[in-house]
Amino acid sequence: MVDMDTLVSLCKRRGFIFQGSEIYGGIGGFWDFGPLGVELKNNIKRAWWKAMVQDRDDIVGLDAAVIMNPQVWQASGHVETFTDPLVECKNCHHRYRADELKSDACPNCGMRGQLTEPRQFNLLFKTTVGSVEDAAALAYLRPETAQGIFVNFANVQQAMRKKIPFGIAQIGKAFRNEIVLGNFIFRDREFEQMEMEFFCKPGAEDEWHDYWRDARRAWWKRTFNLAEDHLRVKVIRRDATTIIGPDPEDVKPEKPPHYSKGNYDIEYKFPMGWSEVEGIASRTDFDLSAHQKSSGKSLEYFDDETKEKYLPYVVEPAMGVERAFLVALFESYREEPVRDEKRVVLRLPYALAPLKVAVLPLARNRPEIVALAQKITAEFKRHLMATYDDTASIGRLYRRQDEIGTPFCVTVDHQAALPDDEKYDGKVTIRERDSMEQVRVSVDQVVSILREKLA
Repeated sequence: MVDMDTLVSLCKRRGFIFQGSEIYGGIGGFWDFGPLGVELKNNIKRAWWKAMVQDRDDIVGLDAAVIMNPQVWQASGHVETFTDPLVECKNCHHRYRADELKSDACPNCGMRGQLTEPRQFNLLFKTTVGSVEDAAALAYLRPETAQGIFVNFANVQQAMRKKIPFGIAQIGKAFRNEIVLGNFIFRDREFEQMEMEFFCKPGAEDEWHDYWRDARRAWWKRTFNLAEDHLRVKVIRRDATTIIGPDPEDVKPEKPPHYSKGNYDIEYKFPMGWSEVEGIASRTDFDLSAHQKSSGKSLEYFDDETKEKYLPYVVEPAMGVERAFLVALFESYREEPVRDEKRVVLRLPYALAPLKVAVLPLARNRPEIVALAQKITAEFKRHLMATYDDTASIGRLYRRQDEIGTPFCVTVDHQAALPDDEKYDGKVTIRERDSMEQVRVSVDQVVSILREKLA
C-alpha cells in the first residue's frame, strides 16, 4: 500500500486536494478540493445516495440547516458532553488528546512528566446569530447532521406519509474543533457527513442493526472494489469488543457512545493501521426522547394498523466523505513497471473516476485532427465527464490520465481526420486504463461504445 506522503503529493500535483488558504500558510483541519477532488467527492456521494435513497422505497432525503436553534444541542447532550480530554506540555505548550498518548512523554519535545492534568475540551464551534454578540445570540456550527434529521422526524413522516420502519438520509457539512489533527484529511475540523437515521418499532432494532451492518459492509466492498482483507467490522458492546474479519487480536476494549446500546464500526486497513470509516449505531429512542422532552412537542408515531403510539427506536449508519475519499485513493493506487519505467495508475472503479474519458489528438498542429478531437469531446460531454488534452506527447498524456484514474483515452490521428490520407479509415483508438489494451473503432460509434462500457 502507498504511504501517506506519496498520496498527499499526488493529490496536490494532480488537483485533487489543496491546503485550505495555502497562500497564507494554511489553516489546520481545513482543505480545499480541487477540480478532480470535487468530482471524486461528488461521485462517492452519488454512489451513497443511490444505494440509500434512489434504490429504496423506505428511505427519503433531507437537507437541514447547518446552524440550528442552540436548544437542539442542549437537548442532544452536545453542549455538556461533546468533549475530548486535553493535556498540554508545560515545556513546549503543544496540546494533545489525553486518550491518544502512549506515555507521559511529550510527543513533540520528548520531555517526561511535563504534561498537565487532563481537562475536558468542548469540540463545538461557537458563532453568533444577529447583530448583537451576546449570550442570547450564541449558536453553534453543527457537529453532526443527525440532529437535523431527528428534529424533522415528525415533519418528514407526516409530509411523506411514511410508515415505520423507514429512514431519512442526509449529506452535509459538519464542524468539530478537533484537538489533534493528522493523517491528511482523515480527521478534519470541517468535513462532510453522509448519515441515515432508520426509524423502527422498539424491539426490532437488533434485527435492523444487523441488517444495516451487512448492507453497509457490502456497499463498501462493492463501491470501492476492496480487497477482502482490507475491511473488517468492530463490534462494540457494553460488555465486550470483538472483531469480525482480519486481525481479530488487534483490538482494544471500547464502550459505545452514551446514546448507543451498541455499535458496529466498519474499519479499513490504512497505512497507519485499522481505522473507522463508518459507524452503525443502535441509538434506541435517546434522541427523539430528548427532543420531545426539551421542546414539549410530541414526536411519537401512531400506527394506524395496530393503534399503538410509541417513540421509534433508531439505527444509524453514518460515515464521512473525506475518509471514503482516502479509501478510494489508497485502494486504487498502483505503481507498475512498463517498459523499464514506473507507471502510476489509480484503478478507480468507473463510477468513482473523476473523468471518464480523455480525448487526445495525436498532432495538435493539424487543424483537422484538433477539430475532430474537440467535436468528439463535446459529444462525450453531453453524457459524462470528459476532457480534451493536447498539452504533451501521447505517451505523457496517457501517463497523466492513468495517474488521475481516467478509465478510457480516445486518440484521434490522421487516419480518422483526413479523408484524403491513403491510410484513412474513419476510426479512432480507444485505450483502456487498467490493461492498456488498444482497439480501433469508427468515429460515429466511439461515444456509444464507451457509454456502454461505462454503464
